[in-house]
Amino acid sequence: MPKTIPMRLADLEKKKNVNYKNLIKSLMYDGGATIPELSKKLNVSIPTTTKIINELAEMGYVMENGKREQTHGRIPTIYDLSPTSGYFLGIDPNHDSLGIALCDFSGRIINEQTNIAFQLENSQQCLDELLVKVNDYISSIDIDPDKILQASMNVSGRVNPFEGISYSFFNFLEQPLDRYLTNAIGIPTCIENDTRAMAFGEFLAGCCNGAKNVVFVNASWGIAIGIIVDGELYFGKSGFSGEFGHMHAYDNEVLCRCGKKGCVETEVSGMALLRKTIRSVTNGERSILSDKLLKEKKKLTLYDVLDAIEKEDTLCIGMLQKIATELGKGLAGIINIFNPEVLVIGGELSQTGDYITQPVQMAIKKYSLNIVNEDSEVVTSSLQERAGLVGACLVARSRAISPIGRQS
Repeated sequence: MPKTIPMRLADLEKKKNVNYKNLIKSLMYDGGATIPELSKKLNVSIPTTTKIINELAEMGYVMENGKREQTHGRIPTIYDLSPTSGYFLGIDPNHDSLGIALCDFSGRIINEQTNIAFQLENSQQCLDELLVKVNDYISSIDIDPDKILQASMNVSGRVNPFEGISYSFFNFLEQPLDRYLTNAIGIPTCIENDTRAMAFGEFLAGCCNGAKNVVFVNASWGIAIGIIVDGELYFGKSGFSGEFGHMHAYDNEVLCRCGKKGCVETEVSGMALLRKTIRSVTNGERSILSDKLLKEKKKLTLYDVLDAIEKEDTLCIGMLQKIATELGKGLAGIINIFNPEVLVIGGELSQTGDYITQPVQMAIKKYSLNIVNEDSEVVTSSLQERAGLVGACLVARSRAISPIGRQS
């Protein structure tokens, strides 16, 4: 059975004043601050801010964390989140592996297991196996399960986080997926689209450096974007925002995973990179992958192509750069629409570094408005393959304080 709301969270729920949660969110998103700084951010008086800080400290959420250096006057105290006041579980299932991690209340990852053997399928057997691994992980860590306040699981494809429903994986259940997970794990659990979780992780713990308007590009087997507007995740009406990969862009007659033809990801994705590489090698172009495909008759994977790029295979590099140019064309339109401060290239293809980033930057400059693209810094994800797992933990932490959608 799922646990009841822990005492500290129950105490917080009794506070009808939203400033209690807003203050915690401010510390989550922006780090430690003084009472005058928090007063200004929350737009409430210093006495009221002081009262909230004192009560949150009594509840165990907030603690003193040093002094703010200044040249004159009384030296103000910095207040920050108390790391041991609660823990949050992140679950990141991928097509061929599983990651599980735990972060403390300050957002620091304190334990993680990655590359757990796992094959993602839309089946009850797969879901059962996933839950066994998650419960084994919870049993293995040196943390009282009652102190794990919230869990969050990433799910690729269409996800409605408000209702806790996945339309792409584990969509055969007779109840919302988040409720099923909560009952099976014994911890309040939410679900989130994997790209949006990656964006959230990069925003809070990656390379965004305080930017409030961010577009995160998940360039992996498929392609999608996560959007942050004014420091908040953008969901759309039902949580389906960011399906950049399924915009119609090509008259190529290539059937997309969504069932339609000519989608962006049919030409701009890891799936497209693998398909184009296999076709070129089969047609006689030389690559370090030629013998494996043609002589050994072995099946190539996307990881083979990425490994060949790392080994400076000219054919694979050329294929990637053509795809990156096409990606830049599409992102030029995204930049024109959203005018972000930072555009982050993440996902598996981002591991190629400048090979993908430079063509993307050049295409953006060529195809977007100059006055707009000058506002946007294009960078590679600093979290790399950990973005989804870090993001899942931080989504869990955020939802524990500010739930969205249906309350079960």
